[in-house]
Amino acid sequence: MVDLIIIGGGPAGLNAALYAARAGLSALLFEKMFAGGQMVTTTSLENYIGFPDGVSAVDLAMNMEEQAKKAGAQILYEEIQSVDVSGKIKKVITAKQAYEAKTVILCMGATPRMLGVDGEERLRGFGVSYCATCDGAFYKNKTVAVVGGGDTALEDALFLSRYCEKVYLIHRRDSFRGAKVLADKVQACANIELVFDSVVEKIEGENKVESLLVKHLKKNETQNLKVAGVFIAVGTKPNTELVEDQIQLSDGYIDAGEDMQTNCPGVFAAGDIRKKPLRQVITAASDGAVAVYSATKYLDTEF
Repeated sequence: MVDLIIIGGGPAGLNAALYAARAGLSALLFEKMFAGGQMVTTTSLENYIGFPDGVSAVDLAMNMEEQAKKAGAQILYEEIQSVDVSGKIKKVITAKQAYEAKTVILCMGATPRMLGVDGEERLRGFGVSYCATCDGAFYKNKTVAVVGGGDTALEDALFLSRYCEKVYLIHRRDSFRGAKVLADKVQACANIELVFDSVVEKIEGENKVESLLVKHLKKNETQNLKVAGVFIAVGTKPNTELVEDQIQLSDGYIDAGEDMQTNCPGVFAAGDIRKKPLRQVITAASDGAVAVYSATKYLDTEF
């Protein structure tokens, strides 16, 4: 049995592993694929502090992994099949064996919902983005599109309008689902063009996004919009399947406070899986550090 099991090898999990190792905790980090999580689905990060010229997302993930390992973190590349956090001793089952821990930090992240259209997967990271605050600055003085009609899409369009020459906001309905105050601001913004009753049918470009094939649902007509990038804002799916029947959720995300404590004693949540206002690499890493601090306090009190 170990002091701590960390589930997920994104920036939240890797920083938690680093902090746990430096705190002298016996800890295991489980990652089913590769280090970095959603971070490595983009090419470059320009808003991570300490890198004035930006940094390769893959390089940053590999450096995080290396630093955690050098500190003594143990990372196991095994897919978890089930988790039981109901008792004081937490149980984690993989295809290889069962593990026990006194505390658990959940860092499984959240996955952007995709449009599922031709060109989306191929050009992801090359003009297709799911995070305007991450990638918006790459498109200064260019034309881009945002797809969606909720608060996130409206906020993204307003955010991008500060950088971009023009922003198309494409929504399948004739009115927004987002807050009226945001919708009013969007409609008043001179460089945002609304494309209602429309869906993206194809994202076009050889090595990067060059245009969108957009279909008007009521007129049954298509048009080609020349854009340098497209920001897809149709929601995210928190990866809570392992614990959704055991942990309190809010809008599908784990309900954890600023101390990262969930409603289950000894179980903490960090990163994009947690209900929070901003999901970024830096906030995920911060969550991981706080979660280990809280887990250490719990261990001191309960064991």
